[in-house]
Amino acid sequence: MGKPTGFIEFLREIPADRPPLERVKDWNEFHLHLDDAKLKNQGARCMDCGIPFCHTGLLISGMASGCPVNNLIPEWNDLIYRGLWKEALDRLHKTNNFPEFTGRVCPAPCEGSCTLGVIEPPVTIKNIECSIIDKGWAEGWVTPNAPATRTGKTVAVIGSGPAGLAAAAQLNQAGHTVTVYERADRPGGLLMYGIPNMKLDKEKVVLRRVKQLEAEGVKFVCNAEVGKTHPAEQLLKEYDAIVIATGATKPRDLPIDGRQAKGIYFAMEFLTANTKQVLNKGGDYISAKGKDVVIIGGGDTGTDCVGTSLRHGCNSVVQLEILPKPPLERAKDNPWPEWPKTLKVDYGQEEAAAKYGADPRTYLTTATKFESDDAGNVKAVHTVQVEWTKNDKGQFIPKNVPGSEKVYPAQLVLLAMGFLGPEQPLLESLNVERDPRSNIKAEHGKFTTSIPKVFAAGDCRRGQSLVVWAINEGRGAARECDRFLMGSTNLP
Repeated sequence: MGKPTGFIEFLREIPADRPPLERVKDWNEFHLHLDDAKLKNQGARCMDCGIPFCHTGLLISGMASGCPVNNLIPEWNDLIYRGLWKEALDRLHKTNNFPEFTGRVCPAPCEGSCTLGVIEPPVTIKNIECSIIDKGWAEGWVTPNAPATRTGKTVAVIGSGPAGLAAAAQLNQAGHTVTVYERADRPGGLLMYGIPNMKLDKEKVVLRRVKQLEAEGVKFVCNAEVGKTHPAEQLLKEYDAIVIATGATKPRDLPIDGRQAKGIYFAMEFLTANTKQVLNKGGDYISAKGKDVVIIGGGDTGTDCVGTSLRHGCNSVVQLEILPKPPLERAKDNPWPEWPKTLKVDYGQEEAAAKYGADPRTYLTTATKFESDDAGNVKAVHTVQVEWTKNDKGQFIPKNVPGSEKVYPAQLVLLAMGFLGPEQPLLESLNVERDPRSNIKAEHGKFTTSIPKVFAAGDCRRGQSLVVWAINEGRGAARECDRFLMGSTNLP
């Protein structure tokens, strides 16, 4: 460690984003970087704590504590302090195939478990990570690295989201011939169509990495839905192994009165169509322009719907959240190094507040009815406040509060309430065993399914989760797939 007193001398500093009222006028990324001198000071704040929880990747109270891909955070923090950027990039790539993705969209559980965070604001790990990889691309340090020899083994990866890309990258480096099947028109899965362009640029960031993988020998086949356009049985015959990484894309519905009204969409329908029109510079999409928008769901996807609606030029936006408003500081039952369940104002809420003067989120509120006009178009959402009480089994359940009913005008409603698991047709065609939650049954660490030579990784195995967990699983499935193919493995 180069600066033993750095955590005392320097305050936490993060770069300013582009001003909210400026950035809602376009689809460009809104994050900026600190200059190298300030990043050096931020790296110096890493305090040589002795037991760095930041890269443990443990699950505590059901949530990630520390980095799930076990990034060597103290090492590259120190290297940034010393000005050794290329060496820092090498350390970063040892554990993370795609730090430009996690550096932009990961919620940074590493910072939540930073030891300095016990007494001071934590080290700016996420920003340093993103700065390292962005400099690596800018300086030309990130170049294709094709394997020197090939094993003669072939692997099909189904799905090109973060888990599929990580599995493909690792298996290709092991010398196997890898083909990735993607049902959409572009590779990337969730990275391409589940996250808006202003949060993760598709051409400059996602497709840049895809092109590098292609240059290294990975083949991508798009518009290919295995189980429909490409029979799963055929892949079983053609390939030596298969990795399923299709994600958890079955959305949670809200079957209340009036659900059949026009103008009610799942969030992914809205976000996918929008990204396609941004990339294609035109085309059909679900527009929020001039409409009162109600978003049901308070997570990252709901936030992305807020930001997208604002860029369309919506008339108003409300985000309904059934859970209570988080506290500003950790509660007593949420100690370090658990993930801090505190109030966070993300980019979409910041933009809405700048435009309309208030955070768009309404807590402890649920929709009870969708009201439509004479033409069958949604025109309002009826809501009620809830309180969380325990039932006779000791489980917390929401209970409606009498007299708290409210009606919100809405010509566009977006359902962003999470996902129920993977879509089933492919899994049914393979007859792969599933767990009680409809996910593919495969043990973490082994990733083997009930079908010989078929592995599973990411959200289709663990359920809806973080991009960084998907990368963890893709790497792990690749390791076990390589072991199956070769009898042993050198993959981490």
